[in-house]
Amino acid sequence: MDWKTFFSTFGLLFLAEMGDKTQLAVLTMTAKTKAPWAVFLGASAALTVVSALAVVVGGVLTRYVPEAVLHKVVATAFIAIGLWMLFGKD
Repeated sequence: MDWKTFFSTFGLLFLAEMGDKTQLAVLTMTAKTKAPWAVFLGASAALTVVSALAVVVGGVLTRYVPEAVLHKVVATAFIAIGLWMLFGKD
């Protein structure tokens, strides 16, 4: 196991997810349902599946698309999403 990659990934995702809408949705769901373990297990399963999907897609993409191109596409997508959220209809 590449522990440096493991801890880098953990730290990055932990910080990125703190206070985001997913965490707030989980907090709200826990308060609403009064079933913290069910919410925890459901949220954990969902994040695991989403992460697994990202790993699989990332693994396939890196076979066909150069890393530099992927970085530019992802950066452009982040900017586009940010602009959409900033100027989009609510």
